[in-house]
Amino acid sequence: MQGTNANLIYIGLAFLLALVTTPMVRALARRIGAVAKPKSDRWHNKPTAMMGGVAIFLPVCVLGVMLAATNLPVSLAPVPPLIIVLTASAFLFAVGLVDDFLHIKPYQKLVAQIMGASVVIYFGLVLPWTDILPLNMILTILWLVGITNALNLLDNMDGLAAGIAAIAAAFLGLHFLVVGQTVEATMMGVFAAALIGFLVYNSNPASIFMGDCGSLFVGFFLAATSLLSASTSGGRSRSFLPVLAVPVLTLVIPIFDTTFVTILRKASGRAASQGGRDHTSHRLVALGLSERRAVWLLYALAGLAGGIAFVVRDVELDFGLAAVALFTVALTLIGVYLANVKVYDEADARRAREQPLASFLVDLSYKRRIFEVLLDVVLITLAYYIAYVLFFGSLVEGEAWRLFVLTLPVILFVKLAAFLLAGVYQGIWRYTSVGDLVVFVKAVALGSVGSILALLFAFRFEGLSRTVFVFDAFVLLLLVSSSRMTFRVFRQMLPAGRGEGGRRVLIYGAGDSGELLLREVRNNAHLLIAPVGFVDDDPQKKGKVMHGLRVFQGNGSLRGLCAEQKVEEIIIAARHISAERVREIARDCQAAKVTLKRMRIEFDFVDGE
Repeated sequence: MQGTNANLIYIGLAFLLALVTTPMVRALARRIGAVAKPKSDRWHNKPTAMMGGVAIFLPVCVLGVMLAATNLPVSLAPVPPLIIVLTASAFLFAVGLVDDFLHIKPYQKLVAQIMGASVVIYFGLVLPWTDILPLNMILTILWLVGITNALNLLDNMDGLAAGIAAIAAAFLGLHFLVVGQTVEATMMGVFAAALIGFLVYNSNPASIFMGDCGSLFVGFFLAATSLLSASTSGGRSRSFLPVLAVPVLTLVIPIFDTTFVTILRKASGRAASQGGRDHTSHRLVALGLSERRAVWLLYALAGLAGGIAFVVRDVELDFGLAAVALFTVALTLIGVYLANVKVYDEADARRAREQPLASFLVDLSYKRRIFEVLLDVVLITLAYYIAYVLFFGSLVEGEAWRLFVLTLPVILFVKLAAFLLAGVYQGIWRYTSVGDLVVFVKAVALGSVGSILALLFAFRFEGLSRTVFVFDAFVLLLLVSSSRMTFRVFRQMLPAGRGEGGRRVLIYGAGDSGELLLREVRNNAHLLIAPVGFVDDDPQKKGKVMHGLRVFQGNGSLRGLCAEQKVEEIIIAARHISAERVREIARDCQAAKVTLKRMRIEFDFVDGE
């Protein structure tokens, strides 16, 4: 009874701290200008204070540490899971706070989320959804990153994200309590109480928003604490279903909204990360519900999902599957119905339907840094695995496999940070050059040195081999460089085929200016120019091949060359060419009935008037 009273005191303190701290944070945000102004793609219509996540984070962090210190034994044993979750979540809170002020890039936030997930996985918190540990680690990263971003996207209407998170926390806490995890149950009670205290000011009409510091912290903390349930209650479960259903159903509303919005935005030609008034809540309002009723309806669905998650723990497998299937069907029907609510411009949707598949793939891989980050996660893992195989041979089981799995999260954390710091994600793939290769070398070297130092600190390098990290560095450099260079080759090959229907053009001047002109022509299909070759007066360049095009001799053979190659136009790209030679070329073009143009690069002053 005494322990129960103490736990209730923690929960009550969390509510009071959030209730008192929120208006203080609101006043500070207004004073320093941390205010969200209305925009066409945002729902609010008046300036609203940000940084509300600070008022959620402080009670959870302070009381969480106190709770862990009071209830968990202090020893040389591994770090308590609750402290791990709090530490990783605090890191995401810091990233979100930086984003609220500096507006960092989405790919930078993704790197930070994967780094936070790596910390959690390193300390053994994974989803036990399969019997294959590496697959469970991958699923855990996807889970943590996915739920974090889902909560971030769900923060689109007054009180929605905080309320849904509070409901999810309450059901997770109830689950912890039933399976005997009292400390974790109290922590979720503290978390829910802090959210409710914040909701007093965040409910419609909201006077403060949680901002990215709040949504990233809340999302990651919820996703990470659900791992405590999955990793500890799997053995108590009567079937596999509760292990899968409890975390998914408890957080089904943010999962549903994110999936729903992503699919429909893609179908309408919009970026999934782009803001807009097209979420589930917005569509409910478009159907005639008030903002409050739309939010409360989603609260009810979240509560129903949480109740089903709690029930399936103790019922027979067939009944549990039936309940989950029925709820899934109902949610799908709701999604289909809401998808018919028109929120997009019809012209945008039509353009999206007409977009060719090749263009979509190029856009996905070329323009989106998120693709690069996810690709590098795969390449870092693959390079590390290949290095182990090269040194140890077969990697099926045994000590080598154990070390690989144990150290992989550290490698991911350090090398992603190194890639970010070295500027790997600042380049453009289609223009990858020697300068970018130097950046890759720096990033790989920094990552390798950092990984060795981190493993030296964590494991004293016991059982590890320096040769593995030498192999790893070379393989990773090869994979990263080849991935960027291969894409550049792919980009350069496509335009040549698109230009076949354009004017047949000879480029006069097989030098730097000629190469510049060729790149511009190949990268801009709308110019309708099909280069057939270069022509140059330098006899030493005759017969050479430049970017797949032959270099022809210019002196005395221009008329015949135009007829032979069916040239329609000549563009002079050479900078150092005499006026007399230009006149000779013009006479040859006139005789051959070929258009003559000259490329110029000019710089004009702009006075700002």
